[in-house]
Amino acid sequence: MVNILFYGTTVVIWGSTWIAIKLQLGEVDPMLSVGYRFSLAAVLLLLWCRVRRIPMRFSALDHGYMVLQGILLFSLNYLLFYLAELRITSGLAAVIFSTIQLMNMVNGAIFLNAPLDRKVFAGGIFGLVGIFLVFRPEISSFSLQQDGVIGVLLCLLATYSASLGNILSARNQKNGLPILQTNAFGMGYGALLMLAAAWLSGKPFIIDTTPSYILSLLYLAIFGSIVAFGCYLSLIGTIGADRAAYATLLFPLVALAISTVWEGYRWTATAMTGILFIIGGNFLLLQKRTTVPILDFAKPIRYRLRRLLRTAARSEISSRAKLR
Repeated sequence: MVNILFYGTTVVIWGSTWIAIKLQLGEVDPMLSVGYRFSLAAVLLLLWCRVRRIPMRFSALDHGYMVLQGILLFSLNYLLFYLAELRITSGLAAVIFSTIQLMNMVNGAIFLNAPLDRKVFAGGIFGLVGIFLVFRPEISSFSLQQDGVIGVLLCLLATYSASLGNILSARNQKNGLPILQTNAFGMGYGALLMLAAAWLSGKPFIIDTTPSYILSLLYLAIFGSIVAFGCYLSLIGTIGADRAAYATLLFPLVALAISTVWEGYRWTATAMTGILFIIGGNFLLLQKRTTVPILDFAKPIRYRLRRLLRTAARSEISSRAKLR
């Protein structure tokens, strides 16, 4: 029951954040707006932990993983998506981002030794087809010009960054790092990176004091970041990164449902067919797990990664011995 609540909350909140993001477009550069969003979220989470006297001491290694999670999940992917959507439509970006479920399955097999679930894989394929049909009009206008290709590549990199962030969160939870504190520090590190990138890019550090900007910033920080990421990353820890990522196929539908009322979006037969595919994929997702052995390619990749790590460790020990 808790998982269903977290799943529904994630879908509804992330499906509605586009309104708040749209209200933020204007005077303030998007890079700065993301930095402000996660800065505020991090401060609120850290204050909450301090008031509730939640333990906040972690080792340097733990903080290293939090920094990495902050970079992959709370800054780099957002930055790449903003750069991508300057070149491609938001519909095509939504389709590309939906591949995160399949990426999570492959990355989970490589880095977490997680078995593959046939029904989750099939559900992911159904969902991808559905998202493609829903956004078919926007995708059909795509051109293979240089900017379009660069936009697609940036979007793929952004999605892969988010996928690695998902896997890293699963790794952190398996190693006993609590979600609340990890998100607090991770969002803080991610915000610092975004603000540093904005400063290096020469963006003017300004803030819009209009009620629409402030209220949208609060919504994105509290609900879009603290609540939604808390629910989503909890799902990764309980039901797995592959199943949790199916939420990314559902929140575009929430966004379009809101757009139907907000902007007069008109549904087509193709879009309705796409929804049936997505619902069918979600049905497969809810079935009992049917796991298969990890992909053959995952084993040699993991073996090489471990071998490289062992070689690096031996080289470091050898270097220290020579210094002595």
